[in-house]
Amino acid sequence: MALLLSVLEQGMIYGILALGVYITYKILDFPDLTVDGSFPFGAAITVRLINGFGVPAILTLPIAFLGGALVGICTGLIHVKLKVRDLLSGIIMMTGLYTINLWVADSGYVAIFDKENIFNNSLVNSITPGFLVNFKNVIIIFLITMVAKYLLDWYMSTKSGFLLRAVGDNDTIVTSLGVDKGLVKIVGLSIANGLVSLSGCIYAQQQRSFEISIGTGAVVIGLASVIIGTSLFKKVTFFRVTSSVVVGSILYKACVAVAMFAGISPNAIKLITAVLFLIILVISMDRKKVKAC
Repeated sequence: MALLLSVLEQGMIYGILALGVYITYKILDFPDLTVDGSFPFGAAITVRLINGFGVPAILTLPIAFLGGALVGICTGLIHVKLKVRDLLSGIIMMTGLYTINLWVADSGYVAIFDKENIFNNSLVNSITPGFLVNFKNVIIIFLITMVAKYLLDWYMSTKSGFLLRAVGDNDTIVTSLGVDKGLVKIVGLSIANGLVSLSGCIYAQQQRSFEISIGTGAVVIGLASVIIGTSLFKKVTFFRVTSSVVVGSILYKACVAVAMFAGISPNAIKLITAVLFLIILVISMDRKKVKAC
């Protein structure tokens, strides 16, 4: 049961990150490596606010989102205004964020074991029935994930959301409508990195600590989740794409958990991640080739 709960918790946390990657990878066709920096950025903001300023844990969620959105805006400005290629823009921000994260957190490792968080505070503890204590974390993460998912669904149904889709499909159409395609890209990148940073915020509170290297490979996990979800549930009509992405993240984490349960060393997790991602990419490319034939 503990393993299942851990998979669900981690899967949904990274599911929020995957929603952000979905915007950049699937909609904007933008290889945004900023993700590897904005994920720990959200965690760094969180531990700093809780440890340094005593900010209530619930308020760290919107603040972390706004911090990530600002990072996304910076990536967009580098790409759109300075005419730097999309991949290089992400690399520049990812590299710079490593130092910024150290400045914000004030250390490469910060623990918040003795502080209240969104999972363990007086309000949550007082309203949680005894039989749900063990499921408290899963329920809270599920609620936050659903709020993020439905807000993204709502946004994508607005005029701004349609323009975002259009930029990814055919930016010439957007330009012909008299809309600045660069501005639309910046908005998309800000929302995407806001979600990634929010994911980092939740992760830090679930782990009750910040570690500078937690963002390493985050974009790979996000991409794998997106590809798994969109490939497996493409023909499931009652499933929105955003739901598929979140479920894909849970399935991905389940695969990693099975590998560890089978006795593979935790030191090999990054290698397992890389191999899984390669397999997923090959399978998805083979499907495309079959359809083309």
